[in-house]
Amino acid sequence: MKEALNIRFKKIVETLNQRFDLDLDLQGVLFLIGVQELGKGYLPLNKNQKLEVIHIAVCALLSQWGYYQFEGYDDEGWPHWNKTDTLPSLDPKEQERLIKEAIIEYFS
Repeated sequence: MKEALNIRFKKIVETLNQRFDLDLDLQGVLFLIGVQELGKGYLPLNKNQKLEVIHIAVCALLSQWGYYQFEGYDDEGWPHWNKTDTLPSLDPKEQERLIKEAIIEYFS
């Protein structure tokens, strides 16, 4: 199961790398998802804004499973979510697996 997950995730990363001519890792994929969910196209972003974009991605991904619910956009057009369920306590490897599963579902 773990190997199948990694194979499916790697296929997504390879597709994104080819499409955008990049060399992405998990954080890079999260950033791309966040940019997509933000819906503003190219923007010059500072470090904090880049972290916010990754947070947008995580909220959007976990909203697929009911952990977050989309609330709406603020005055600057940034999306916001409400936490609707408590995530189980996960170690870093389990967190990575959860995010990879969510990314696979997002692109399915």
